[in-house]
Amino acid sequence: MSRSLTLRLSLALMMLALAAGPAAAASDQNFVAPLNPGEEVADPAVESTATGVATFKLSPDGSEMSFRLIAANIENILMAHIHCGPVGVNGPIAIWLYPSAPPPSLIPGRFQGTLASGTLTDANVMPLGDSAACPGGVATLEDVLEKMRSGGAYVNVHTTQYMGGEIRGQVR
Repeated sequence: MSRSLTLRLSLALMMLALAAGPAAAASDQNFVAPLNPGEEVADPAVESTATGVATFKLSPDGSEMSFRLIAANIENILMAHIHCGPVGVNGPIAIWLYPSAPPPSLIPGRFQGTLASGTLTDANVMPLGDSAACPGGVATLEDVLEKMRSGGAYVNVHTTQYMGGEIRGQVR
C-alpha cells in the first residue's frame, strides 16, 4: 500500500474518531476510543505511525454492546483489549476484543482495516478485583460501562514490537 494511501487512511480514521467524539459524549449509549501511540504508557515511549479507533454502541436494554475496532499502519498484531485504568495508568484486561478470548493470535505483517467487531455481554467480562488501576473492580458489562463513562477504561492493541501496547486510547 502506498505511503500516501496509508496517510489518507490514517487521517480518515482520526477524522472518524473526532466526528464520533461529540456524539459519543452526548450519549450514554455510544462510546469511542481514538487510538494512537502517544497514549501508550511505556518507557521508552512507543515510536510508531499506527493509528486506530474503537467504537461501541450499547443496546437499548443495556444487556449487550456492539463494537468495531479499526487499525491502520500497524504490524504483527497479537491482541487487543478493553483495560480498566485511567489516563496515564496501565491497568488489567477487562474484555478481550481480538481475539475474542486468550491466547493471543498473531496477524503477521502490516495490517489496515477492521481488526475485530462483534457483540459483548456479561460473558465477555474478565472479573477484576478492586485495585489502584481499577477502583471497585469489574464483574459485569454494566461495571465496564461505568468505567467507560467515568474515563476509567481504555482500549489498546498489542504487537510483537510493543507487547505492552502499540496504540491506545481512552474510551469516552
